[in-house]
Amino acid sequence: MIEIRRIFTHVEQIQHEFGPVASTPLLRGAIGVVLTNPYAGRYEADILPMMEELQPVGLDMAQRLQAAMDVPVDRIEGYGKGAIVGAAGELEHGALWHVPGGYAMRELLGWKGDAKAYAKGQAEEKNGQPGNALSIVPSTKKVGGPGATLDVPMTHVNAIYVRSHFDAIEVRVPGAPLADEIVFILAMSTGPRIHARVGGLAANAISKWDGLR
Repeated sequence: MIEIRRIFTHVEQIQHEFGPVASTPLLRGAIGVVLTNPYAGRYEADILPMMEELQPVGLDMAQRLQAAMDVPVDRIEGYGKGAIVGAAGELEHGALWHVPGGYAMRELLGWKGDAKAYAKGQAEEKNGQPGNALSIVPSTKKVGGPGATLDVPMTHVNAIYVRSHFDAIEVRVPGAPLADEIVFILAMSTGPRIHARVGGLAANAISKWDGLR
């Protein structure tokens, strides 16, 4: 069911945004896998089998992106995901990425629970905290043609309310997706926006460890 045509990786280093040069540049990276959409051109009621098939794809992409960014997992502070569905597919095909893409990055970054356990507040604790990557991975998706761009949202890996890490990275895979393809995307960053200064919860003030605050 999974037929991959291309893998596209993009990493950027941001020194400043017309303000002081940062002592440590912000790294933002994205990886997109271009694969055949087995449901293109028709309506299929049961699309969940593909979600299961995408699990190892997500894990491989998360590892590839971290390697491309060339930082240890504890440097990853923001993440997000997305999908661009070719014109012969439907938006719901992009939604198949929610679980495989999100939990791949959470596993890479040290989340200690599973979906059902975490929903019940039973995630395994590590040093008094339930692992890492507690925040739900933000997502966006669209139907688009070859070369379509997607702004992939990113938030802090442990608390959505950390305002300094509200960010997005623009992703475009030249020549993809074709009508019968999907581009599945993961994104990561190493810190806040380079000149974040609009207040709100700071990363070093996370206290509830509930994925929100």
